[in-house]
Amino acid sequence: MPHWTVASETGRLAEVLVCPPDHYRWVPINAVARRTLAEGRQPDRAALAAQHAELCDALAQAGVTVHRLPPRPHLPYMAYTRDPLVVTHRGPVLCQLARPERRGEYAPLLAWHQARGAAMWRLSSAGTLEGGDVHILRPGLAVVGASGGRTDRAGAEQFAGWLRAEGWEVRIEPFDEHFLHLDLLFCMAAPGLAVACTEALPDDFLAWLRARAIRVLPTTCREAMALAGNILSLGAGRVVSARASARLNAALRAEGLEVLDPDLSLFAAGGGGPHCLTCPLRREEPDPG
Repeated sequence: MPHWTVASETGRLAEVLVCPPDHYRWVPINAVARRTLAEGRQPDRAALAAQHAELCDALAQAGVTVHRLPPRPHLPYMAYTRDPLVVTHRGPVLCQLARPERRGEYAPLLAWHQARGAAMWRLSSAGTLEGGDVHILRPGLAVVGASGGRTDRAGAEQFAGWLRAEGWEVRIEPFDEHFLHLDLLFCMAAPGLAVACTEALPDDFLAWLRARAIRVLPTTCREAMALAGNILSLGAGRVVSARASARLNAALRAEGLEVLDPDLSLFAAGGGGPHCLTCPLRREEPDPG
């Protein structure tokens, strides 16, 4: 039975779940995709596969074991594996997605885990909960976004209650559903360092982060809607950030981080970046001693 646990967004990423974009297409279920579809185009299949392969190559280059979830033709957004599952310090939590176009993703995901003998720690059943809204900042500290558009208050409270029962501090952060998931506005880059859209996030949330010794590299609303800031920390001083996020990538490098920057423009046009396209299954935390 695999021992899949994640106690922070910044521990060394050891295993990750992705889904090949064989049936991916832009669907008008968020503001970014609707804007793209208004241009009257759909992504080229070969180009999608090439960009996804570039992401997987970057992960493998960093020593991450990449697991692949078989895609299903009727579920075009399965490539965004972040949302239907959250792995915690106690194991996986199966989420309850909001959009009808994505609700069926639970079935192949659950079958994939069951085939490997991996049990779910919890099953989301109150309201809605999506992984792009869940951020495990460090062991014992988390924030859950609740826009009402994807994760709602009931789903956020249920998840927060499970962690609080474990002694964790969990903040529930409301935000405008125009931004889809909290990971368009906020992502951890390294221990004590986050990327955040300071134009859209409230001052009290930014103050809450500062009080917990988390510094912020700011992004703008324009950058957030282009998926700049939707990054994946690999731990050990490395991060995956899309190539188009040139200004942010320079700022991350100035912090001493190694930035792996695959071209993910076709996925960004549908509303997702490196964080959305990956579901961490196992991270290794540094030895506190």
